[in-house]
Amino acid sequence: MTNQAGFVVHVTTQGERWDLLAYRYYGIATLYAPIIRANPKVVIEPVFEAGITIDVPILPESTVVSADLPPWRSKTASA
Repeated sequence: MTNQAGFVVHVTTQGERWDLLAYRYYGIATLYAPIIRANPKVVIEPVFEAGITIDVPILPESTVVSADLPPWRSKTASA
């Protein structure tokens, strides 16, 4: 569900983590910093309780591609 331009709303289930959200939405578990920055009122805990509403920013593809990826994850890597 999209709440406003540029964000997807995610409601947590018990045991989810910041890195799992990053992996789910961006395909890169270490790209969780934009999600944390978009949710300044959410307490940074190791795991979420169920029912917390998280705004997940929609990142430009260039941001995701430019992350520190190993060669096998890079879209520009030759096959």
